[in-house]
Amino acid sequence: MADDHTDADQSMDSSTPVAENPQAEYGLTENIQRIVENEKAHHEKMAKQKLDLQTLQTLPTRAYLDQTVVPILLQGLSVLAKERPAQPIEFLAAFLLKNKSQFEDRN
Repeated sequence: MADDHTDADQSMDSSTPVAENPQAEYGLTENIQRIVENEKAHHEKMAKQKLDLQTLQTLPTRAYLDQTVVPILLQGLSVLAKERPAQPIEFLAAFLLKNKSQFEDRN
């Protein structure tokens, strides 16, 4: 029986070595890998946003506003106070639309 065990050990040692770059073995190029990674990251981001949206829905009103619109409103109101435009509401609306991308990632 000891010989059988030795044969089993030898067959494990002679197994096919793992390729250093398994993607190359399957013909995956860097572009395809990048696409797969981007899709995975996008999926994870969407799942996180869905979870965050659910979390936002359960927050008290003050906490919800503090996390969503207060930061951009404070910045917009600060600029508004310095500029003092003739049409402040239109100015603030334009500021919010122009700068919303800076704050969307924070939500």
